Amino acid sequence: MKVGCVKEIKNNEYRVGMTPDNVRTYVAHRNTVYIEKSAGAGSGFTDLEYEQAGAVIMDTAKEVWEYSDMIVKVKEPLKEEYQYFKKDLILYTYLHLAANKELLDALMAAGVKGVAYETLIERDGSIPLLKPMSEIAGRLSIQEGAKALEKPFGGSGVLLGGVPGTPKANVVVVGAGTVGANATKIAVGMGANVTVLDLDLNKLTHLDEQYGSKIQTLASSSAAIENALKTADLVIGAVLIPGKQAPKVIKASYLKEMRPGSVIVDVAVDQGGCCETTKVTYHDNPTYMVDGVVHYCVGNMPGAVPRTSTIALSNYTVNYGLLIAGLGLEEACRENPVIYSAINTYEGKCTCENVAVDFSLEYVALHF
Repeated sequence: MKVGCVKEIKNNEYRVGMTPDNVRTYVAHRNTVYIEKSAGAGSGFTDLEYEQAGAVIMDTAKEVWEYSDMIVKVKEPLKEEYQYFKKDLILYTYLHLAANKELLDALMAAGVKGVAYETLIERDGSIPLLKPMSEIAGRLSIQEGAKALEKPFGGSGVLLGGVPGTPKANVVVVGAGTVGANATKIAVGMGANVTVLDLDLNKLTHLDEQYGSKIQTLASSSAAIENALKTADLVIGAVLIPGKQAPKVIKASYLKEMRPGSVIVDVAVDQGGCCETTKVTYHDNPTYMVDGVVHYCVGNMPGAVPRTSTIALSNYTVNYGLLIAGLGLEEACRENPVIYSAINTYEGKCTCENVAVDFSLEYVALHF
C-alpha cells in the first residue's frame, strides 16, 4: 500500500505520525512510504533519516495526500486539510469526532475510512492507542498546573510540595483512569496533598494500595466533587468515555466556591472537556481566567514534548497500521476484529456508536 505521513499543522503541534524506524518497518513489509518534507523536524527527525529508512520525501502535503492510499497522522485534520479527502482514503489518526461535528461531516461526505486511535479497544478493554498520550498528558497536567499556580501566570503562588513550615498544595484529580493515575503519580512525587475521585471503586482501590496514606480516595459524586474543589489549589479533569463527549462533572457554579488563583487543568478537552467553563487553548496562550480560577485547556498537551510523544505513540500504532496497510482495512478487520472498534466513518456512514448517539445520527455497525 502507498502510505503517507504529513507535517502536522495544528498550532504548536510538533509530533509526527511516523518515525524513521516506523518507515523502515513499513518498507520492509513492501509498502511505499511518502513523507512530507520537514514533517519530523519538530520531533527531531531529519529528512535524511527518513530517506535512509526508505521513504520518498515530497515537497508538499498536497502531494502526499494525493499519492497515498493511507495517511498516518497524529492529530485530527484541520479545515485546510479537508480539501485532500477522497473516497476510500484510509485516515489513521486521532479524530475525536465527538467534539467535532464539522470534521465528521467532512469525512462522511468524502467517503473517507476514518480509523481513530482513541476508540480502538482491545479484548481486555484497554485502549492501547490512547494509553501513551494519556500517560504523558497525565504527567504533564501536574507539571503545567504547577507552573500555572505561580503568581506571574495568574495562580495563587502556591508551591505544590511546599517547604518545611508551610502548607502543601491540595491537588484534586477527578478520574482515576490512565490520565488520573499518572497525574496522581507526579503529584505525590512532588509532595502535594492528593485527593482522587472516581466512580470505579476498583480503580480507587488500586491507587489506595499503591500510595496508601499518601493520597485520599473518594467515591465520585456531584457533592463530593464540589466539596473537594472548595479547598483545591490544583484540579485535574481526567474523565473519559471512549468516543463520547466527556461529561461535565465540574459545574460552572463550583468555581465561585474555589480559592482565587486556583487552577483547573482539563485533560478531557479533546472530548469537549469535563468542566462547563472549558474552551480549547493552545501552547502559545494556554490559560484563561473564569471567576478567579485559572483554566489550562490545551487540546494537544503531549505536543509540548514531541520527541517523547512521537516515539511513545508510534510504538503502539505501528503494528495495527502494518496490518491495515498489508491487508487493506476490511481484511485487517477480519484478521483482527479489534480494529472494527477504531473505525469511525466508512462509506459515508458514522460507524462509531458513541459518536452517532452524541449527534443523533444513524449508526451503522460494520461486519465485513
